[in-house]
Amino acid sequence: MSEYRIDDLARAAGMTTRNVRAYQDRGLLPSPRRSGRIAIYDDGHLARLRLIGSMLERGYTTAHIAEMLHAWESGRDLAAVMGLEETLGSPWNDDLPVAMPANEVRRLAGDKASYDRLVDFGLVKRQGNKIIVTRPQLLTAFAEMRTFGMTTETVLDLYESLQPSIDNIALKLVLTATAHIRESKGERWIPSDDELEELTVMLARFRQLATRSVQQSFAASIEQTIEEVLGEYMAYVTK
Repeated sequence: MSEYRIDDLARAAGMTTRNVRAYQDRGLLPSPRRSGRIAIYDDGHLARLRLIGSMLERGYTTAHIAEMLHAWESGRDLAAVMGLEETLGSPWNDDLPVAMPANEVRRLAGDKASYDRLVDFGLVKRQGNKIIVTRPQLLTAFAEMRTFGMTTETVLDLYESLQPSIDNIALKLVLTATAHIRESKGERWIPSDDELEELTVMLARFRQLATRSVQQSFAASIEQTIEEVLGEYMAYVTK
């Protein structure tokens, strides 16, 4: 399990340290472990912050969130609840947000127009005096594609056209899992402690299987498409 100081935790969660302290003061976030005078947070805290952020984006107030979280934890083992939150809220990949110097971000972007589009896509965000790149590996890949002669505009057009399809695949997978839980457990099922552990294991395995299945299917499709396109090209140039 990873450990974070408050600055690192806030950056990973995409919020300010002031917000982290405020959520802790309001009882939304469990107290950190202390190492001397240093507060040490872990992946459970990060998962809770991401859950809070997601609920705020959906229009819930902090008071509503506190009420729901307290009701959820009431009569249940806190470790089991945090385990489920960690499974739901922990990142599925290693392309995590990082703070980068402005000149480095602009170099990776290529030009101002591309930089502005990255901001519009949410791939680059300003946080106080810092610039946060939410998908640094993706941004580096964009920059590398330029070395093959592609313009950043072309790469970003491709990203913009593909992302809705990727989001749709993710939505279908999650809706399928949700429908399975509703059909097997009932519309208003609230898991017991034992069921909560079972649900956590199932969701963790589901995300592994779903990711692997999509990656393998995409790789097979790419391989077949390359063969077909290359075959058509070779047939054309050798006429």
